[in-house]
Amino acid sequence: MLNEIFNECEERMQGSIEHMQRDFKTLRTGKVTTSVLDNVKIDYYGTPTPLEQIGSVIAADATTIVVNPWEKNLLADVESAISKANVGATPNNDGDQIKLFFPPMTVEQRQESAKQMKTMGENAKVSIRNDRRDANDKIKKLEKEKEITQDESKSAQDNIQKITDKFISNTDSILKAKEAEILKV
Repeated sequence: MLNEIFNECEERMQGSIEHMQRDFKTLRTGKVTTSVLDNVKIDYYGTPTPLEQIGSVIAADATTIVVNPWEKNLLADVESAISKANVGATPNNDGDQIKLFFPPMTVEQRQESAKQMKTMGENAKVSIRNDRRDANDKIKKLEKEKEITQDESKSAQDNIQKITDKFISNTDSILKAKEAEILKV
């Protein structure tokens, strides 16, 4: 019963870290990645569709992304969707494909990305702490219902705290590495 609570807590905390890392992909670092376009959706025959499902999206070099839709009649829709998404570059439509030329990041832009990354990290830590609270509440409920003793409850809550500390530490190390990547010129 307690092991189920421990396992569920760990799974939820791991999910918080994975969510933070998915959010990181939307941040711009020194080199552009196609993941800056992950949240861009095109109205494809009435269905919001991710860019990579309607054409090829490649990083041609460190500052250029090329979007080549398989159906050329979608070029205007793709251009419009990218413009609305405000990814940091203006789409250039040459009638065959769309190119996004990202200027090199300034120090201020790098600091802004680092600030956004820290906010994402704090959100992950809050989520981890909420998972800890939920697990501790379940343990206290078991104690109140006399399914476990007071000593078992205390021991289980200490174990939950150790799990929480491990995930908070993991989050901090991921944040430190990502910050170094963002601020590196």
